[in-house]
Amino acid sequence: MNLTRDKYIIVEIIPTSSKASTGFIAQISALKLDGLKLIDRFDYRVDDKFLKNNDIKKIINYDNDMFNYVDNIYFIKEKFKSWAKDYPFLLVEESYTKDYLKELDNKKELVYKYLDMDYSLDIFDRIIKKYNLVPSNHLVDLIYEAIIYENNN
Repeated sequence: MNLTRDKYIIVEIIPTSSKASTGFIAQISALKLDGLKLIDRFDYRVDDKFLKNNDIKKIINYDNDMFNYVDNIYFIKEKFKSWAKDYPFLLVEESYTKDYLKELDNKKELVYKYLDMDYSLDIFDRIIKKYNLVPSNHLVDLIYEAIIYENNN
């Protein structure tokens, strides 16, 4: 994929379990891009009443006014499927993200090869350091900034 001219979506999912068979998507953040131009963003969360795990609640307790909230745990994935169309996905995480999105036929690959980096548990600290970025809870935005930086240098 050519990130300067192709259409694609950067996707981050926060699930309630590492396996789709035992959990649901608590939050999806995604950026739809045409090359380096931002076309649209998708920021959805389930209503807090569905979250029984306090750790998940803490993880997604930021910028609450920036998200759309849904009152049905299945609605996020259906809304995302409609929004994403057939755009290829650049994933922030591979194993559970692919599991939760397995019904979507979109091409899926990790973003890190485009940043000349390997995935690791400290990947976002390394991205922030490599590209001199301001830390953010919005991981898709950090990836987008890193892609822009890569293109400009």
